[in-house]
Amino acid sequence: MTAVRVLVVDDEPLIADAHRAYTERLDGFTVVGVAHTAREALAVLRAEPVDLVLLDLNLPDKHGLEVCRALRAAGSGTDVLAVTSARDIAMVRAAVALGVTHYLLKPFTFAAFHDKLARYAQYRSQVVGAGEVAAQHEVDRVFATLRGTPDAASLPKGLDAATLDHILAALRGTAGLSAAEAAARTGTSRVTARRYLEHLADTGLVVREPRYGGPGRPEVEYRPRHP
Repeated sequence: MTAVRVLVVDDEPLIADAHRAYTERLDGFTVVGVAHTAREALAVLRAEPVDLVLLDLNLPDKHGLEVCRALRAAGSGTDVLAVTSARDIAMVRAAVALGVTHYLLKPFTFAAFHDKLARYAQYRSQVVGAGEVAAQHEVDRVFATLRGTPDAASLPKGLDAATLDHILAALRGTAGLSAAEAAARTGTSRVTARRYLEHLADTGLVVREPRYGGPGRPEVEYRPRHP
């Protein structure tokens, strides 16, 4: 089976480069382009055969789902994996309606990324070619491959999704928080808040910066990349 041809779309160059590097670490996948805007993405899709788009939804010129709509309007069967921090259930519903194959929430580990793409590769191997399925169980198997099971490796050991959600919620709408401020807002300890904030910084969802203004060493501030 030929390699899956992937287009990486993310408005943050460092994040796009990380997703490209992640993809190139996987057997059976090749990156044919990297785009930072919807316009660039559509230009690549018109010029290159692409099997899978790793699509950020928060693009500077158009919403990522507009790229999906353009693909479907053109009759394209290119698959889309939304790679986004958008957690609005209405957004998830709209993505499903537009045929988004997978929805991967930032931040994530390489293990979680690997799991999604491995599952996608398995799905492609089941639907390659033409013809008909022989029985209902074959259709069920294809859908089960896409749905899969929750990936326990999606967060580093010792971190849980519920606390991460609390930390992210505390950051939204702020110009930035220190670990102490995040701890006060979420009811966690300063050490716990710092662990989650450092994870968010390591995965590129927040920016880690020194905060000056008081005596002594500057505090570390964690600023949302998309406030």
